[in-house]
Amino acid sequence: MSRNARNYGLLLLAIAALSGCSSGPSAPEAKKSAAPLDKIQGRAQVLKELDGGATDAALNAGGPSLYLWEGTRRYRLFVRNAVELVHGDEYVVEGVYAQKAIEDIGDPDQGKNGYPLQSSCERAVKMAWSGLSFDVTDGLVSVLRARVKRYPARPLFLVMKITHITPKEGAAAERAAKEAEDKKIPEVPVPADKQRALLIEGPAVQPAPLWEPAGGTAKCRVVIGLDGKISDLDTGAQLCEVVPWSQFRYQPTLRAGKAVKVSTEVEVRFEPRK
Repeated sequence: MSRNARNYGLLLLAIAALSGCSSGPSAPEAKKSAAPLDKIQGRAQVLKELDGGATDAALNAGGPSLYLWEGTRRYRLFVRNAVELVHGDEYVVEGVYAQKAIEDIGDPDQGKNGYPLQSSCERAVKMAWSGLSFDVTDGLVSVLRARVKRYPARPLFLVMKITHITPKEGAAAERAAKEAEDKKIPEVPVPADKQRALLIEGPAVQPAPLWEPAGGTAKCRVVIGLDGKISDLDTGAQLCEVVPWSQFRYQPTLRAGKAVKVSTEVEVRFEPRK
């Protein structure tokens, strides 16, 4: 091989190496590295009367308050542009679960600057809505932080996509009939200690959330359905609202041989954060 040919080959290798270093990740790699969106599915609740003044009005660009029920958990929806949902209809919503994102980020200040941190809220907003101007981003961050600070355990969902699930014919009437029948089923009060003996599974000990690092014990009023699962939460205590109630299951309670709903108290202990 001549010297010129050898030099030409080395030049090609150098160019290839530089090209590989300067290029960004391929489309499939970039897609793979992107954080997956949170997704919730449930029935919409539309409240015409705003429940928290200017801050809550800003969550739906001045429109009515929007929520999505998923089991015992009610998500407050935060949208950039006003949207209309049909009360009682079912939707799939994709975006960023704010408290989950803030919890994952953590608190490098160890609680010295309160909850939630401005930087954590800013990152959550940018995860949902990137490429916004500074003033728009600052406004959204301010709304998010004020709401989460006021109700740290009440899920706030930054909406990126909403899909309406078309109900099957007759589904609304069937659901209304089922709910009417459910209201007729008696609700029996049961002492906490007796109900505890019927627990099949459920995490009675939880790690303390970021906003309550000292932990503690919460006594939560709940309603247990015919299937032994928590069907309703009858408390406004923030620690009670953060408990994953969908993971609890009890033996069904019988009266005169028939299953009944149970009103009781469940004690959950939160271990301090380390």
